[in-house]
Amino acid sequence: MELLSDPQVWASFLTLCVMEIVLGIDNIVFISVVVSRLPEEQAKKARQIGLLLALVFRILLLLVLSWLIGLTAPVFTAFGQEVSWRDLILIGGGLFLIYKATHEIHAEIEHESAALTEAKTASFGGIIAQVLIIDMVFSVDSIITAIGMAEHVEVMIAAVIVAIAVMYAASGPIAEFIKHNPTTKMLALAFLLLIGVALIADGLGFHIPRGYIYFSMAFAAVVEVFNVLARRRRQKVAGDKQ
Repeated sequence: MELLSDPQVWASFLTLCVMEIVLGIDNIVFISVVVSRLPEEQAKKARQIGLLLALVFRILLLLVLSWLIGLTAPVFTAFGQEVSWRDLILIGGGLFLIYKATHEIHAEIEHESAALTEAKTASFGGIIAQVLIIDMVFSVDSIITAIGMAEHVEVMIAAVIVAIAVMYAASGPIAEFIKHNPTTKMLALAFLLLIGVALIADGLGFHIPRGYIYFSMAFAAVVEVFNVLARRRRQKVAGDKQ
């Protein structure tokens, strides 16, 4: 009750909610892209499991804050740069994102028929494994970034639950939009390449402000929405003429 009556706690809660939602954009884009290879009945289940895993990882990390903070301690030094476990996790996650995005782009461009076949036969377990890997990376990055914004673990957990709920509500429409507008999938894959490069840069000690990344993503998304609307308008006009 003391926490509920403290204005500072509410301020930190709301701020942390917004930050967790923003940091979760990467997670949503990745999940939306990879589950698109599954049949429709399995795609929804995969999204649910993926976001549930994201929630579990974030809460577990909050419950072991002392261990998590220890991940930022230097493990070794290379070329004059101190490298921590967090850096290694971010670099590994970034490389995985770049590989995955490049593989998907290649399939879309060079082997469209093979990509369609793969989409029908995609392994549910394989998709969940990929989501599991990236959930771990984004969870570590998200929680470490958020540490210090709230003094109470209870507030952090509540903010994470709210953020995951918002991500769950948004993941379905985003996945459907990508599914019904194939050109947006290429845009989403380009986002994943960008995010992968940013994660590697962070791991190497070159921080790229997330605001720049999210602004470029938002701008490109708005342009793509205009393209989709224009394409639908042209199709409608062509249909009316026929």
